[in-house]
Amino acid sequence: MTPRLVRIRHLLEAAFAPTELEVFDDSHHHAGHAGAAGGAGHFRVWLRSESLRGLTALARHRRVYDVLAPMMPDQIHALSIDAQAPAGTADKD
Repeated sequence: MTPRLVRIRHLLEAAFAPTELEVFDDSHHHAGHAGAAGGAGHFRVWLRSESLRGLTALARHRRVYDVLAPMMPDQIHALSIDAQAPAGTADKD
């Protein structure tokens, strides 16, 4: 696991206490991409946390972006987010 993946996981775990968390480095799919030329990567986050229950999709995404803001844009160039409360109760979308 790369240092960036470790840091992303650590920040998200500390902020959300997730029941499930997957972080993927998709940077290799974007080799040569002008926006990532400075070394910043493309990442995908799949997060389930009770702390997201009742929030709209936009609010959930904003919370993830706020937590990872210290890594942008130097370490994270692009971020795909699937953040939800654990299954069980309907959320706002």
